[in-house]
Amino acid sequence: MNRIDSTPSPFGEQLRHWRRRRRLSQEDLAGLADISARHLSFLETGRSAPSRAMLLRLTDRLEVPLRERNRMFTAAGFAPLYGERPLDHAGLETARRTIERLLRGHEPFPALAIDRHWRMHAANRALAPFLLGVAPELLQPPINVLRLSLHPQGVAPRVANLGQWRAHLLHRLQQQLESSGDSVLEQLLEELRGYPGAGPEEDPEPNAIAIPLRLRSDFGELSFISTTTVFGTPVEVILSELAIESFFPADPHTAEVMRALPLEGPMPGFELPPPD
Repeated sequence: MNRIDSTPSPFGEQLRHWRRRRRLSQEDLAGLADISARHLSFLETGRSAPSRAMLLRLTDRLEVPLRERNRMFTAAGFAPLYGERPLDHAGLETARRTIERLLRGHEPFPALAIDRHWRMHAANRALAPFLLGVAPELLQPPINVLRLSLHPQGVAPRVANLGQWRAHLLHRLQQQLESSGDSVLEQLLEELRGYPGAGPEEDPEPNAIAIPLRLRSDFGELSFISTTTVFGTPVEVILSELAIESFFPADPHTAEVMRALPLEGPMPGFELPPPD
């Protein structure tokens, strides 16, 4: 076991924090982890130290994000388990190429890769036509896609169902915040809720299978539904926090328009390699 001396915050406090965030009692978590409630209580109060195997079991049952698992390992006196290399690290080239292929392969429909704070890391060329008229400062990296979508100088004025789309995005962000407790997301949620002229949030249409994004354009209204793709079994922190948002045409008119639009160059600031 590789133990390290640095313990930035007590492990027991972190364990109690994640147990409460998951709305579990000590008895609940003890049952999930197949240990006694007494032993769990000792771990939370610092009277007992966890083994590496116990750490893995508890963080898995609590579904703790990999970044936070590393902090818990450090607090317990172990070396971090999961790599925290930046996406441009040479060792993540395969992952980068995979993301680029997914984005490129989704053309002529829009797709983008975002991190846990909704910052865009890459996008395909099909996204560019829909950013016309957006304030230049909103397109300066790092681009936050929620800010870009809902800001009154962003895409929002062109969203025909802004009340529904805004409610959908804020609900997703609220769920993510409740799951992670991330202070950056808390600040972002407060900012988005404070945008002027947003109008009331609206419920989905009856019998809808998904919340569409309906955009006004020079070609008439375009309608999309979105899906989210994540890495299945990441052991790198950055990969565990990445998601690919892919937009599909929700009607024949949108599909026809998108297939006819020219794809001109890469997205500014996000250089994608040519197809293999």
